[in-house]
Amino acid sequence: MAAEESYPDDVRYHEEHDWARVDGDVATLGITWYAQDALGEIVHFEAPEEGSSVARDESYGEVESVKAVSDLISPVSGEVVEVNAAVVDEPEKVNDDPYGDGWLVKIRLSDASELGELMDADAYRKLLEDQA
Repeated sequence: MAAEESYPDDVRYHEEHDWARVDGDVATLGITWYAQDALGEIVHFEAPEEGSSVARDESYGEVESVKAVSDLISPVSGEVVEVNAAVVDEPEKVNDDPYGDGWLVKIRLSDASELGELMDADAYRKLLEDQA
């Protein structure tokens, strides 16, 4: 069963519908409720290699749904320290819990100042309203 629409206050949002939750110098990344809802049932997660570098605003992997293949755009730059193996095995976790069990990767931040360029939940909701 898909998750209900939500935009938690403890994450920062990127305009490409990706999110980052920061704990110290590590950011957990995923896609927003809006993104998983627009994609529909997610059937595959093409994950980056642990140890690889990701750059803000660039693709770090893909999710494939029954409708489309979508690039994952990193909200921040850093090094991949963990891939969510559970989502590789069961990609539908992204639909069920996009901000919890459906997280995608964890990265060690290389430039924490990039976080200031991301949106809070209120700004992200406004972006969605403006796009509607």
